[in-house]
Amino acid sequence: MSGTTVGLVMFAILLALMVVRIPIGISMFLSGAGGYVYLMGGNWTPLMATLKNLAYARLSNYDLVVIPLFLLMGQFATHGGLSRGLFRFVSAFLGHKRGGIAMAAVGTCAGFGAICGSSLATAATMGQVVLPELRRYGYAGSLATGTLAAGGTLGIMIPPSVPLIVYAILTQESIGKLFMAAVIPGVLAMVGYMIVIQIIVRWKPEMGPAGPRASWSERIRSLLEVGPILAVFVIVIVGIYAGWTTDTEAAAIGAAACGIIAVVSGGLRWRGLLDSLLGTAQATAMIYLVLLGADMLNVSLAVSQLPVDLASWVKGSGLSPFLIIAAVLASYILLGCVMDSLAMILLTIPIFYPMIMGLDFYGMSVGDKSIWFGILALMVVEIGLVHPPVGLNVYIINRMAKDVPLTETFKGVVPFLMSDFIRIIALVAFPSLTLVLVRSFGAL
Repeated sequence: MSGTTVGLVMFAILLALMVVRIPIGISMFLSGAGGYVYLMGGNWTPLMATLKNLAYARLSNYDLVVIPLFLLMGQFATHGGLSRGLFRFVSAFLGHKRGGIAMAAVGTCAGFGAICGSSLATAATMGQVVLPELRRYGYAGSLATGTLAAGGTLGIMIPPSVPLIVYAILTQESIGKLFMAAVIPGVLAMVGYMIVIQIIVRWKPEMGPAGPRASWSERIRSLLEVGPILAVFVIVIVGIYAGWTTDTEAAAIGAAACGIIAVVSGGLRWRGLLDSLLGTAQATAMIYLVLLGADMLNVSLAVSQLPVDLASWVKGSGLSPFLIIAAVLASYILLGCVMDSLAMILLTIPIFYPMIMGLDFYGMSVGDKSIWFGILALMVVEIGLVHPPVGLNVYIINRMAKDVPLTETFKGVVPFLMSDFIRIIALVAFPSLTLVLVRSFGAL
């Protein structure tokens, strides 16, 4: 078999292993190792020599330190009860409007995502905090669960974002630039979801009744309560890109600040601290295992020359660059039906990235194109978290709202998916939405 054929067979074996529920990291490692041995003529010695350095080469990467630090920051926010303060702040300003509690849920998801970096954690935490409030005010089950499932995706759209960090490491891109580039698309996602809620409640007012109006004293008190959390976000994101701190220093400052805020506010006790450390360790181990599996698979793909052959074929095909990127984005949506966002990034970037970098989009430089594609990939893979038949966020929220049928929750996310597609089209058509902050801060 040719190298390209071997590469395709490795993907087929990978998907088969995933179907029988073998963890994605192990599946990538096994398919990659098997393909490598085959490409080496059945000789196991080159594989042993590669494995000797594989783990050290990956895990000794200093940039990877930011992953457990940002995860710890999110764990402190989750177990420290910071999400409740955020919800009280946003609902104080929006809760009195029709559909206002649902819009407050979206705003809280965005705020929590700015200190969490995980969509699943955001959905689970917001489900615990906001779902009882939505029920108390009589919100329709489909709107309540659909809002929380879609809002949970803001967990990695608003930086810091673990998949975005992994993308930066894979492509040698600046983490700070990617974080800055994600801000406007993330805000657009939040605003788009709020507009969807407004359209729904104007069409069917009974689905989202208005809550009580908060006094200005209550609003100011909630602002003071949430002020330190907003300060952490500003220090972390602006500090990275302004050059005040390195990525790792900013992550350490953010984790320490969230821990202190959680303790001072009274939300974090010894049990919460232990749970935060254990949760960080488990999530870090899972991510590192997936990274090792992806490295093994990528080594085999490099030997097979599949990424190079595919990039050369695309470049010489004469197809429109926009048709190609549309096909790439569509493939992410399909893959999202069977795997999570981090696995998709690790699996596809080594193949799609060289292909996209070889095409011309609006005359963009390679650096701008790399950042633009990273944000597009991030936005599209998150659709998989609410897209049937998997939709992990949907299942998390639906498990909490046991009185709402799963079909109703999936119906509830459909309008938000339409908002997602509109936003993706806008980001493809207007790259400046992604690059304006990067260029503006870069000019300072």
